Amino acid sequence: MVSAGDIIVLATHNVGKVREIGQLLATYRIIVKSAGELGLPEPEETGATFAENAVLKARAAAQASGRMALADDSGLAVAALDGAPGIYSARWAGPDKDFLIGMARVERELKNRKTTDRSAKFVCALALASPDGRAEVFEGEVRGTLEFPPRGDKGFGYDPIFVPDAFTQTFGEMEPAQKHSMSHRARAFERLVAATGLARGSDC
Repeated sequence: MVSAGDIIVLATHNVGKVREIGQLLATYRIIVKSAGELGLPEPEETGATFAENAVLKARAAAQASGRMALADDSGLAVAALDGAPGIYSARWAGPDKDFLIGMARVERELKNRKTTDRSAKFVCALALASPDGRAEVFEGEVRGTLEFPPRGDKGFGYDPIFVPDAFTQTFGEMEPAQKHSMSHRARAFERLVAATGLARGSDC
């Protein structure tokens, strides 16, 4: 599987995801290389779920690099928008992945629905794939409410409009350590660690 000292390829060109997943992996002494850093192409995301897209990306990176690869597919699911933007979260941000555009669209769509329901959740599927095509998926989610206008610049994506349950700060206002203690990505990562037996700072 994966041991301390191994190199793992993060199947993403998203610098925010590279930074956040890199921070989660740092305590396990895993050497991280991103698909963007290695010049690997981004496969078309044709899956119907977060899990399907994560597996698709992880397998592509593992086969192209010859190494274990970890892919994240995640997004914002808004209850009053029937789960949208969901797997299309990045697409709502436009071709330049400008999430100010994405957040403005979420606010506009909610106003069009004439609803006061601001409940939402972040969902993450992490897929760990080997070069032979084998893959495992680990999922996590965190629930909260949406706040407008956006607040904070510490996160990425839709973080500045998402307030997790029992908190008053948006993910965009939280320090990384606090977000990592509860985020959808952290919860998926906890399941990955439990399944693989990865140990902090030592070989497994």
